[in-house]
Amino acid sequence: MFNLEREFRDFEAYKDNIFERDGLMKQIIAMGGGGFTMEPDNPLLDQYILNQSSKKKPKICFVPTASGDQAEYIQSFYQTFEKMDCQPMHLSFFEANFENLEEYILQQDIIYIGGGSTRNMLLIWENWGMGEALKKAYENGIILAGISAGSNCLFEEAVTDPLNASLYMLNGLGLLKGSYCPHYDGEEKRRPSYHQMILRGDIQEGYGVDDSAALHFIDGSLHKSVSSTISTKAYTVKKENCIIIEKPIDTIFLGE
Repeated sequence: MFNLEREFRDFEAYKDNIFERDGLMKQIIAMGGGGFTMEPDNPLLDQYILNQSSKKKPKICFVPTASGDQAEYIQSFYQTFEKMDCQPMHLSFFEANFENLEEYILQQDIIYIGGGSTRNMLLIWENWGMGEALKKAYENGIILAGISAGSNCLFEEAVTDPLNASLYMLNGLGLLKGSYCPHYDGEEKRRPSYHQMILRGDIQEGYGVDDSAALHFIDGSLHKSVSSTISTKAYTVKKENCIIIEKPIDTIFLGE
């Protein structure tokens, strides 16, 4: 069972020698909201993702499955990233633009997973073996970044929002421990629903992340929290003596 207190103790010991480690770093950047779709005139989070690559012009592949490979979403991605120092491309399942999925994934430097329906995305991925391809990419040092549903899928458990229904827990790929709730400040029902789910034991303790904020994990441990606006944050959320304990994580504003 995931334990936030143990996670932070382990990270305090880990972060002191993070830059002395040899070999590949496994990186995940989980955005609660923001990025090129929600903040088209504020590239801070998207630039932060690119900056984590050691390549001068990293290959960044957008995965818009959760939106149904919506054309406007894909176009918005290119409009943003073609202006930046990178090589943008996308992965489509509805009109497959690849011959070998694993080969296509493993030639990237960054995989950027878009938002939409977490459930629909995972069902489509299951048919194609995308989960296994992403796990292999992660183990090989390819950076995984996601927004909303694109972050949900990377955790053991996440809060998802079906159309015209109550929020509920959905199992993700389990690359990161614990649970995840995006749009923590952006949708009125998110925070209280997440609290109630943890209190009932329906979901593990974990992280609530505001729109315009992101958690950066390295080798499975939290490295830092960053934001593209001054006021947004991320939080650890757990149950203690039948009460929710919510603690803000120190968050770095990327505009400073």
